Amino acid sequence: MRKVILFAVLALSTAVFAQESEPKFEKFGDLVKATYYNEDGKISVEGFFKDKKLTGEWVGFDNQGNKTKIAYYKDGKKVGKWFVWNNESLKEINYNNNVIVSVNTWKPESKLAINR
Repeated sequence: MRKVILFAVLALSTAVFAQESEPKFEKFGDLVKATYYNEDGKISVEGFFKDKKLTGEWVGFDNQGNKTKIAYYKDGKKVGKWFVWNNESLKEINYNNNVIVSVNTWKPESKLAINR
C-alpha cells in the first residue's frame, strides 16, 4: 500500500511540475504577455507580443532568477539598446531595424570615464 501511495504522490508532483514549465500567455489590451519557464519552473524569459510579433521589452533570466538580458523589439524586429551580461562582462548592443549598429563591452577591469 505504501508503494502505491508513494507512486501516486510522485506521479501527481510530476504532473504539477510539468504544468509549471508550460509557457503562460496573458492578454493586456492589444498586447499578449508571454512568460516562458525553465524545466525547474523558474522564469526564463518574459516579454510581449503584438499582432503575433515580438514587441517592447523582453527580459531573460538565469536559473537563479538574475537578469541576464534586456532586449527591445518593434514589429518583430530588434531595435534600440540591448544589454546582455554575465559574470565576466556587460555588453550593450545597439540595433536599428534588426541590424547591429554598435557593440560595447565592459569588463570589471575597464576604466570608468566621468564627464563633468
